[in-house]
Amino acid sequence: MDAPLSAALGLGFLLGVRHALDADHVAAVSALVSQNQSVIRSCLLGTFWGVGHMVALLGAASAVIAFKLTISPALECGLETGVALVLILLGGHVLLKALRGWALHQHEHSHDGHPHRHPHLHNPVDHTHDHLHLIRLGGRPFVIGLLHGMAGSAAMMLLVLTTISSPLGGLLYVLVFGVGATTSMFVLSALIGIPCTLAAGRSEAARSALQVVAGAASLLIGCWLLWQGP
Repeated sequence: MDAPLSAALGLGFLLGVRHALDADHVAAVSALVSQNQSVIRSCLLGTFWGVGHMVALLGAASAVIAFKLTISPALECGLETGVALVLILLGGHVLLKALRGWALHQHEHSHDGHPHRHPHLHNPVDHTHDHLHLIRLGGRPFVIGLLHGMAGSAAMMLLVLTTISSPLGGLLYVLVFGVGATTSMFVLSALIGIPCTLAAGRSEAARSALQVVAGAASLLIGCWLLWQGP
């Protein structure tokens, strides 16, 4: 392996790590992770996102190398719009799930012969179970990663392929980029999953609060991306 290709691969890994930390990526995975109560599940969510992201990039890179295709501005705009809509739907779903079942009730009490009422907020009953279903768990993050793989700065990554003369070297660069993004998202998902797991162990209210924050962030970033579009 010559020095220029080695340098390109090293740069590709670092760009992949940085790409995974884009605001829309972090918002989407945070919303997904907030719905789980296990660090292992959180890491798997990030990994599935990374695999979907890598599959999309490898497919696009193969088309670019084999058929000399380019990503048009119209296509890139459409992909960005799709990402924004997914973030909005995902954030709304997480918010509804977090708030569903909570109810404010008035309970009457009597102290020293004087009846009065106290408001009480009742939390929903958690019916989730601990069985791990990989296909069900990984489906959504894989599809979201697939969509993210061709939007935003990933499109700029494909431009590097034009500077690499070897088709095999170009695909290797994309693979290393995808590995960097997957590694970064794996670590980030674990870090996000730790407070979510701790909150779930303390109380349903704390868990729901984190879900509301994650869902609202996803919803707002999706709206911002949609508003920023042409």
